[in-house]
Amino acid sequence: MTPVSQRTVARNTLTVIGLVLLTLLGLFLVYETRRVLIWIVIAAFFATALHPLASWVERRVTWCRRWLSTLVVFLVVFAVLVGLVTLFVVPLVREGSQFADQVPKMVEDARQGRGPVGSLLNRFHVVEWVQQHSAQIQAYVGGLGGTTLAFVRGAATTVAGIVTIFVLAYLMVLEAPRLIDTFLAVFPHRRAERIRRVGNDCAKTITGYISGNLLISVICGVLTYVVLLVMRVPFAGLIALFVAIADLIPLVGATLGAVIASVAGFVHSITAGIVVVVFFVVYQQVENHLLQPVILARTVKVNALAVLVSILIGVELAGILGALLAIPAAGMIQIIGRDVWDTRRGELKEEPTVGPEEEPADAADEPVSAAESAR
Repeated sequence: MTPVSQRTVARNTLTVIGLVLLTLLGLFLVYETRRVLIWIVIAAFFATALHPLASWVERRVTWCRRWLSTLVVFLVVFAVLVGLVTLFVVPLVREGSQFADQVPKMVEDARQGRGPVGSLLNRFHVVEWVQQHSAQIQAYVGGLGGTTLAFVRGAATTVAGIVTIFVLAYLMVLEAPRLIDTFLAVFPHRRAERIRRVGNDCAKTITGYISGNLLISVICGVLTYVVLLVMRVPFAGLIALFVAIADLIPLVGATLGAVIASVAGFVHSITAGIVVVVFFVVYQQVENHLLQPVILARTVKVNALAVLVSILIGVELAGILGALLAIPAAGMIQIIGRDVWDTRRGELKEEPTVGPEEEPADAADEPVSAAESAR
């Protein structure tokens, strides 16, 4: 082997080793900063949804600067979220105080076997089990201090994450025109316009999915609250809030909320449980065949198989977050794939070509004969 070839082999070997080390370092950095990266992904998701709204306000109000239009949009969204939270928090606080007042009586009834809870405890011999395992339960309760501390730490991290996501999303929307123009300046004019068009369609998909999914969840929560309130099921606001939040999760969310609400109904009375079950059976049909097609089909036009596959992949990759982002991600992939297909198959080329080698038509030496044209 000549010295030149030896140096080439050594250089290639070092290059491969360097690439492997850089890949490992990149994976390590991604793993260590996974929480921040998740915040950035969520912020980019919401920024993509709110960017068209900020641009619309900026176009409609001529004297409105970019920072002002972005601030207005975020204030409106914040006000809507506060209104929705207030709609549920008011009954939640009222029922929470009622629950605190009823806890001693509920405990005493459970011990004496009175009421629906007491009868259930007696039927399944829960009181005897608690008495037999009182030592283990006391030891477990004694060790809840560390769990409580972890819960408080997790709650603080969640609050910090929400604030960080809000600030990141605001800055992304604020700087979006400059970032987009800088990015598109790298491409030719025709391709830049194509990328801008596809990006706008993807943003509309995300905006439609968020607004549609929130609307469906609010409808589900309100109807659940009405049914539980009519049947006099205790803590209807708390249960309805849980059902509305669970309904945001595709596939399993509505079923999970229905199970919790039905159990609460049966604990109150057999009649209430049957009514709640019937309500959710009927509502699921209405949501699946009326609400979702009407609300989501106009924005996220993805068939059922693609939805299921995307949700399964999203859950496997990122858990609940992946399930929430799976449908808009599938819609964006569909938009990009359709654009690529239309561009490759449905549009004229910039320069006409002939033959399997796609030679330029102007450079063709021989004209195409009539027989070949007929073929």
